[in-house]
Amino acid sequence: MASIKKSWKTAFRRDWQLYLLLLIPIVLVIVFKYAAYPGLRMAFMNYKPAKGYAGSEWVGFANFVKVFKDKDFLRALKNSLVFNFLDLIVGFPMPIILALMLNEIRFFVFKKLSQTILYLPHFLSWVIVSSVALTLFRTETGLVNNLLMNNGMIQKGIPFLTEKYHWAVTYLLLGVWQSMGWGSIIYLAAMTGINNELYEAAMIDGANRWQRLWHITLPGIRSTVVVMLIMQLGRVMGSSYERLYAMGNVNVKDFQYQLAIYIYEKGLAGGNFSRATCVGLFQSLVGLLLVFVTDRVAKKLGEDGLI
Repeated sequence: MASIKKSWKTAFRRDWQLYLLLLIPIVLVIVFKYAAYPGLRMAFMNYKPAKGYAGSEWVGFANFVKVFKDKDFLRALKNSLVFNFLDLIVGFPMPIILALMLNEIRFFVFKKLSQTILYLPHFLSWVIVSSVALTLFRTETGLVNNLLMNNGMIQKGIPFLTEKYHWAVTYLLLGVWQSMGWGSIIYLAAMTGINNELYEAAMIDGANRWQRLWHITLPGIRSTVVVMLIMQLGRVMGSSYERLYAMGNVNVKDFQYQLAIYIYEKGLAGGNFSRATCVGLFQSLVGLLLVFVTDRVAKKLGEDGLI
């Protein structure tokens, strides 16, 4: 015990600058995450800002009963689940595929240039992304429709953003475009940990590039894929208000109406903070449950899991 205490003190003296830097994100997480937890009691109260916590009426699970009986909530929940699972099916494999492709590029300058271009969309807000999408996919004057019509491939413009099924496809693909470059960073980092001697031995045995990728690279990043999948499933109940609001319009409201829109319209905009907190808590609990379940399944299949 004394040796452990001594080694800890030695490490702290040697690397105190790193511990000091680590303190900054820890404080931010505590302030913006854990410090907000006492506010979750609003979900069980008829909270009035003017009365505060002490003066607001305690109603127990009445807010949850009202929310679960609300047809708008059920519609928002259904849309969120459908689109988030579609996002998972379409979007989750793309960073892996992109990382595998980038990892095979041997021309260093081209590889770095490609990575920079692919990472850039992650730093764009959805307001900018939706503006670009409007320029490209507008039905009458959009660049894509103009090119297709000028080349005789279509007779009239495709309603990419004004018809709900076309909008759904555009919404999902823009999400993939915006996130896949940034998501590939983790997989590229995992690939750097694969022993190069495995590739050399495979080449000596006559394995081609595809065989090396399938039998060495993919198994080498399997644990990372499992962890990322568990984390993605934990967010399957969430939705981005910025993304939905920026890309939404009256013609696609049937699909646009998801939990983020519901929380804003029925909760925050109407001053019903208890309802907003109630739905947010429900999302978090379901997400946490999914994380535990998928982690247990991963461990049953022989993976390390997340927890």
